[in-house]
Amino acid sequence: MTDNKWLRNGFVWIILIIAVVALWFTFMSNDGESRTISLRDVASAVNQGRVDRLELTEGSNEIRVHYKNSEETDTARLPDNVTIYEALETNGANPSQVEISIRNSSQWGAWLGAMTFILPTLFLIGIVIFMMRQAQGSNNQAISFGKSRARMFTGNKPTVTFADVAGVDEAKEELAEVVEFLKYPEKFSALGARIPRGVLLVGPPGTGKTLLSRAVAGEAGVPFFSISGSEFVEMFVGVGASRVRDLFDQAKRNAPCIVFVDEIDAVGRQRGAGLGGSHDEREQTLNQILVEMDGFDSGTNIIVVAATNRPDVLDPALLRPGRFDRQVILDRPDINGRLAVLQVHTRGKPLEEDVTLEHLARQTPGFSGADLENLVNEAAILAARRNKKTIGRNEMDEAIDRVIAGPQRKSRVISDREKLVTAYHEAGHALVARMLPNSDPVHKVSIVARGMMGGYTRVLPDEDRFLWTKAQFEDMIAVAMAGHITEDLVFNEISTGASNDIERATSLARRMVTEYGMSKTLGPLAFGRKEELVFLGREISEQRNYSDEIAFKIDTEIRQIVETAYERARAVIVEHRDKLDAIAYLLIERETVEGAEVEELFDSPRPEPVLVGPMGNQKASNESERAERRDSSPTPRLRVQPASG
Repeated sequence: MTDNKWLRNGFVWIILIIAVVALWFTFMSNDGESRTISLRDVASAVNQGRVDRLELTEGSNEIRVHYKNSEETDTARLPDNVTIYEALETNGANPSQVEISIRNSSQWGAWLGAMTFILPTLFLIGIVIFMMRQAQGSNNQAISFGKSRARMFTGNKPTVTFADVAGVDEAKEELAEVVEFLKYPEKFSALGARIPRGVLLVGPPGTGKTLLSRAVAGEAGVPFFSISGSEFVEMFVGVGASRVRDLFDQAKRNAPCIVFVDEIDAVGRQRGAGLGGSHDEREQTLNQILVEMDGFDSGTNIIVVAATNRPDVLDPALLRPGRFDRQVILDRPDINGRLAVLQVHTRGKPLEEDVTLEHLARQTPGFSGADLENLVNEAAILAARRNKKTIGRNEMDEAIDRVIAGPQRKSRVISDREKLVTAYHEAGHALVARMLPNSDPVHKVSIVARGMMGGYTRVLPDEDRFLWTKAQFEDMIAVAMAGHITEDLVFNEISTGASNDIERATSLARRMVTEYGMSKTLGPLAFGRKEELVFLGREISEQRNYSDEIAFKIDTEIRQIVETAYERARAVIVEHRDKLDAIAYLLIERETVEGAEVEELFDSPRPEPVLVGPMGNQKASNESERAERRDSSPTPRLRVQPASG
């Protein structure tokens, strides 16, 4: 089909080019068209010596007169049965006074003369054909406007399998049944079982929803139709529904197969909420999807797999049994999942011996599968930039910081005072995070600018955490306020560097009061309902479902939480001022300090978190038991003197 199209288009263009060349020759031959003069004038010009030569074409009565020192020519005609010599002598001219040339008439000249008339005709015919084809193409485009734009991938050469997907073992088990049905449908039909008509993959961006759907198609070895939800909807009414019908018609012709709709929330939002009423184009498209999914024959082996990160906005009719029977949740992987994902993405990459994937998995809590893939890719790019043949631990650590905070900005010029303020600011964060029992341990402190940050303190939990307590939130707020407090204590001045810290602390305190029920004054109540705009699909405002009196109490409680954390952080900084100076001087000297180096500055071990269980406080609360535990510590820590500033 493609070769014929190119052949037809090439033929049309060849005709057009030949016609243009013929017209050019025609006009060139007509450029400076000569006059027709009498033979007496020719003889007179010969006698006057103005003629350079006379040119006679064989078999023709036409004489072309070429003048000396001139490009103009004239034409004269000979009488029948009279030679040019006789004509000159008759008119009183001596033929020997001028050069007479006789040009042979060639076949090319005849052809050129014929083409002078034929090619313009072909040119007009070519224009007509071209216009007809354009009109036909427009008609075909108008007819195919309602055709589905789904991309079909055959299953005979699987490119992605379950071996390429890691960190989502439960989701793979759910979808393995879909693969088994597509391979052995008689196994289920013999028991009267009905395979799920649709599987909805739900999860945050980057967790592998699209990759998992491709793996299902690769494992089953069946055709795979992929389309985005936004490709159904156009500005013309009825196009979306037409494309849905065409998509499922193609799927029925290629059954068994898988139809994957990415970002289905683009067309699957709840009906009846649009400003356009029930005749909204998006709703018509959704209606057609509902009909097609529930209208399959029992013997049609077509499974619809859809992906979204907004299941809360989907229409209930789309989620009922018979359409999307199953919802498979893909969350961000835990430490074991991150390790498996890293093993997949480092496959075939030359890693140095000091790179341990377990260490990387512990450093990347909250990373999605896409983040981990980007992490390994950034590390490989850094190694190539440094002309290395292998990827080392330094590249991996640098890649983690790049993914979290952005690339380094070492070229940024700052004054010594700003560098000192930044060092003390980050030292305050690190000191309070180290001394508070429910804060995560310090992993790295740096005063090298990254992205929009002048410096950063990175804390990492010892283990993956899915529940957060009030004590942990209070320590997080205290750590966030520590930089602000340090600047006030050390320099008696407050800078703008703590603006983001204050914003995060205030936001967390508000959520503690209004969402998590962690306020003793207001109790376990939720205040403020999120209001969502239909078309924007984002929570952009909060509807107040409480009185002004409650609003005052909320503000008071938020202030009390932040101020309490502020005083706790201030007390820690005042008590351990020498450690604050030591960390700050170490940062000025090295710019980036690891958590182990910070820990070496302290004589005592890090405070342990308070765990409260059914039997009460599980941690020894009196000072004697704490001192006994400290004294029994097997490895005493070394104290490092702070570097001189």
